[in-house]
Amino acid sequence: MPRRSIDIDRIIRSRFIRDLPLIMAGCAIAAFATDAFLIPNGLAAGGLTGLATITSELAVRNGFMLPVGIQTIVMNNLLLLLVVRAGGVRYAVQTVTGFVLLGFFTDLFSPFVVPLGGGDLMLASLWGGIISGIGYGLVFRCGANTGGSDTIGQIISRRTSLPVGSTVMAIDVAVCAASAPVFSLEQALYAAISMVLMGFVVNAVVDGGNRQRAAFIISDSYRDIERAILVDMDRGCTELLARGAYTQKERPVLMLIMSVSEVSIVKTIVQEYDPAAILMITDVNEAIGYGFKQLGG
Repeated sequence: MPRRSIDIDRIIRSRFIRDLPLIMAGCAIAAFATDAFLIPNGLAAGGLTGLATITSELAVRNGFMLPVGIQTIVMNNLLLLLVVRAGGVRYAVQTVTGFVLLGFFTDLFSPFVVPLGGGDLMLASLWGGIISGIGYGLVFRCGANTGGSDTIGQIISRRTSLPVGSTVMAIDVAVCAASAPVFSLEQALYAAISMVLMGFVVNAVVDGGNRQRAAFIISDSYRDIERAILVDMDRGCTELLARGAYTQKERPVLMLIMSVSEVSIVKTIVQEYDPAAILMITDVNEAIGYGFKQLGG
């Protein structure tokens, strides 16, 4: 039977075009939060946007305007060649789309958005982090990104042995710290709160609230446990072929994915049939397929 050919590039392009309105909405939401909560309150919450917030304030003190959005576009463009070499043309297109839209909306909204927070830095940092996190999360969920420290982190990681996550965090912390002499230490600390909260919200949006649990069960009574899972829980499970290293005894490991609310039920079933069983439960960021959300949804 001949192998079916799949045009992966065509699928990715069609999905990118389909998701473009959502990417635009995400950039607009993040830009609104930046203009309404972060910039007016001097909160440089990491990334190139935070760096641009610092340089914009310095420019105002010296008598001229330096729009934050234009700055981020220019700085990201300087990284564009490295992005193309590091991630390919497709990655570059997705990155350019994100940072151009974000910079455009940031400067577009700036004259019209009323600063919010009323000087309450806690309020501004919390809502700035939440709303911008929702916006960035929508962009990342569609496979695009907004450049900035993520791009720098990926470039550094490819050229060194440093992990991307740690590098991005170090860059963001450095930007927050650099804002202290320009604004104040208090504002830098609140900017860090906003940055951390933003990261949590981004992860929640990207995961789509679809967090599940996975259970791995090792037991001599696996048949009874398996039957209880299939019948009583109405949940499917899979037998993974395994063999004990010490006993050399072959027996399957039961694996199933379940909701958080079903964890206690699985514990009860295992306890009922084999109190000596080994039960491992771990987080699953996203479950896709039969019984969960649809692939591509």
